[in-house]
Amino acid sequence: MSTLPWLHPERVALLEQALHRRILILDGGMGTMLQAHELDEHGFRGERFEHGHDGHAHLHDNHAHPGGCDLKGNNDLLTLTKPEIIRGVHDAYLEAGADLIETNTFNSTRISQADYKLQHLAHELNLEGARLARAACDAMTAKTPHRPRFVIGVLGPTSRTASLSPDVNDPGFRNVTFEELAENYTESANGLIDGGADVIMVETIFDTLNAKAALFALSELFHQRGARMPVMISGTITDRSGRTLSGQTAEAFYYSVRHARPLSVGFNCALGADDLRPHIQTLSNLAESYVSTHPNAGLPNAFGDYDEAPEHMAEVIRGFARDGLLNLVGGCCGTTPAHIKAIAEAVRDFAPRALPSADQAEAA
Repeated sequence: MSTLPWLHPERVALLEQALHRRILILDGGMGTMLQAHELDEHGFRGERFEHGHDGHAHLHDNHAHPGGCDLKGNNDLLTLTKPEIIRGVHDAYLEAGADLIETNTFNSTRISQADYKLQHLAHELNLEGARLARAACDAMTAKTPHRPRFVIGVLGPTSRTASLSPDVNDPGFRNVTFEELAENYTESANGLIDGGADVIMVETIFDTLNAKAALFALSELFHQRGARMPVMISGTITDRSGRTLSGQTAEAFYYSVRHARPLSVGFNCALGADDLRPHIQTLSNLAESYVSTHPNAGLPNAFGDYDEAPEHMAEVIRGFARDGLLNLVGGCCGTTPAHIKAIAEAVRDFAPRALPSADQAEAA
């Protein structure tokens, strides 16, 4: 990837300048904000799907008929059926201080949308998701030209895992192949790029083999286009064991994705900031790239809700910044614009983590 020119060199230069100057702020939880709207099935379907099929698709298309399949809970679909809600979430996070906005495309792959019989929407969801985020960032940048905002095109982990069997009685079985994952990621990434993303983030990685398929797909896609984009990589430590679902420690995870020469490596989701601290410390000690984190608002309670107040979460992350561990920070599940505003204020006066020298990088 590194031998190719940047697709948008002027945007990359602005992002690099910002990363050198200060700790940059990511946005917070999209799902958390959408749940507050308490949309019912009709709300998710909107006019386009109100009759039980995709009103914009050809009726002979076998994938255009969700039929009796419930669409409630398909948050990515709201990009098409309720774009004003998604734009409102982006705007709220920008007003709270976010420098980078993630597209509403966490489940916008054919694999994940197949759960709703909407796999034919994969490219469109990514294209429109990036366009919505692009419009929000451009509008905010126009208000404050000295502080440009950036769109992160999100590639989620999909609902399948290439390393593990979904059947406990058949540990050798796999319900997805590396090639299938790469095809899914290529289609989705094309939409994100065409929609105006500045960066591609492979995020919430619980299976490193899935991530490798995404990184392979991006490398091939960049070569096809003759230009590359910055890539962010964010894994997830699934519990207090300190490992990803596919069994890797933070150190092993980093060395598994280092070859892609990402803009940043980090961890998000699953844990709150307190529990993510040692793993971010590990990355900070190792990474030649920038380091990111967007943790949950604590651990979920018995009802699946997140109780950590913005002030507490911000104080914990302030410690990350004080100790020089961070380049980019935001929030994941349970976080709101109030959390992002508190985090932005907490890290404002601290310098970003310094990248290692050439000698240190070589030693690593």
